[in-house]
Amino acid sequence: MSSVPGTASVPGATPGPGATPRPRNGSVPLRGYSVVRAGRASFLLHRRSVAVAAGLLVALAATVVAALCLGESTVPPGEVVKVVLGRPSPHELVVGEFRLPRVVVGLLVGLALGLAGALIQTVARNPLASPDVVGVTWGATATVVGLMAYGVVGSTGQAPYAAVAGGLVAGLLVYALAWRRGLHAQRFVLIGIGISVALSSLTSVFLTKGDGFQAQAAKVWMTGSLNGAGYDQAGWLARVLLAALPVALWAARAQRSISFDDATAVGLGLRLDRIRLGMALLGIVLASCAAGAAGPVDFVALMAPQIALRLARSAQIPLFCSALTGALVVVVADLIARRLLAPTELPVGVVTGMVGAPYLMWLLIRSRRGGS
Repeated sequence: MSSVPGTASVPGATPGPGATPRPRNGSVPLRGYSVVRAGRASFLLHRRSVAVAAGLLVALAATVVAALCLGESTVPPGEVVKVVLGRPSPHELVVGEFRLPRVVVGLLVGLALGLAGALIQTVARNPLASPDVVGVTWGATATVVGLMAYGVVGSTGQAPYAAVAGGLVAGLLVYALAWRRGLHAQRFVLIGIGISVALSSLTSVFLTKGDGFQAQAAKVWMTGSLNGAGYDQAGWLARVLLAALPVALWAARAQRSISFDDATAVGLGLRLDRIRLGMALLGIVLASCAAGAAGPVDFVALMAPQIALRLARSAQIPLFCSALTGALVVVVADLIARRLLAPTELPVGVVTGMVGAPYLMWLLIRSRRGGS
C-alpha cells in the first residue's frame, strides 16, 4: 500500500472522536504537517513554516515601503505605492530612480544569501557553516580585489563576473579537498576555514602590492555596499534566482533524505554524494552571484538560516523562510546604514558585520557548551 512520504501507515485503524481524518490511502500525516496533492504528486507542508513565511512576507513588504519612504526627504507611503505600481507621482525621480533599484538589489542579494546559507549548513550539518566561513565569499573577494588592484578589471561594474568565477573555484576546491570516500561535514568546515584564511591573506597582498588608486576602489567594494546599485545587477541576479528555483524545490525535498545518518541513508538506496554535491553547488553559485552584485555582505548567510529555523521550529532548515529572512536582514541593514549617520551612508556590510560578529561568538560559545 503506497503512502505519502513522511507519513505512517496504519492499516485497519479507526479514528476516534476528534482524531485527524485518515486519507483514503490509509496513511496518517505527521503532527504539524499537512498533505498537499497536485494530481498524482503529493507533498508535506509544515504548517508553522507556512505561517512564518507569511509573517516574513508581511514584514518584508513593510520594510521595503519604509526603505522607499525614508531618506534625505521623506515620501508618504501612498506616493511610494503609486511609484511602485507605475502611476504618475511627483516623487517618481526620488523613489523610482534613486531608491527603488537599491532596495530591489538588496532584496535579491538577501534572498540569494539566505538560501545559500541554508543549503551550505544543511550539507555541512553545522550552524557555523556558511559561504562566509567556508571560503566562497573570500574566493570572490580575492579574485575581484586582485583583478582590480592590478588593473585587469577597470571598475566595479565588471566585478560580478570575476566574483562568480572566484567564488565557484574556491567553493569547489573546498568540496574537493573535503572529499574522502564521501563528504565529511566536519572536514568540510575546517578546510573551508583554512581556505578562507589563506584567501584573506592573499587579498591583503593584492591590496598592498597593487596600484594604490585601484586598491582603494577595491577596499570600497570589499565592504559590501548597495550604494549605486541599479537594475543591471538586479536583472541578472533575478534571472539566476529564477533559474535556481526548480533546483531549490528539489533541494527542499532532498533535505529529508540527508537528515538520516549516512549508514541509514545508504541502506535506503539514497545517493547521498550526488544530493550533497547538488545542494552545495547551488549554494556556492548563489553566494557567488550575491557577492558579484553587492560585494561580500558578511554574516547574512550565517544568521538567516538559524533565525528561520528557530522561528519555524522544523526538523530541517526551511529554505524558503531562510531566503525571506536573508532578504529582510539585508533590507533592514541597508536602511540602518543609510540613516544611522545621515547624511553619511555606511556600507550595508558594516551593519551586518556589527550584528553578525557577536552572533558568531554566541554560536561558538553555545557549540562549546553543547560539546560539539
